[in-house]
Amino acid sequence: MQKILFLALSLTASLSAYAQGPVVAPEAVPYAYGMHLDIAKVINITPAADVCGPTPVQMTYKDSHGDTRTLEYNVIGTGCTN
Repeated sequence: MQKILFLALSLTASLSAYAQGPVVAPEAVPYAYGMHLDIAKVINITPAADVCGPTPVQMTYKDSHGDTRTLEYNVIGTGCTN
């Protein structure tokens, strides 16, 4: 009986770790010319779309305070040919 109780408690404890809420990515801030950027470490940059023209990409980074931020800016897509 004690083994069954121990097993039930162990299972409940292990499942409670999965009950935490999902991690939400920070909302992207659009880049404006002259904006002061405090980038200490780049975490991720999304790839540019396969179009010929400006397309938005997002850069996720940590600032000098350790906060994670996301910046959205435009680049020329990868679909242009010469």
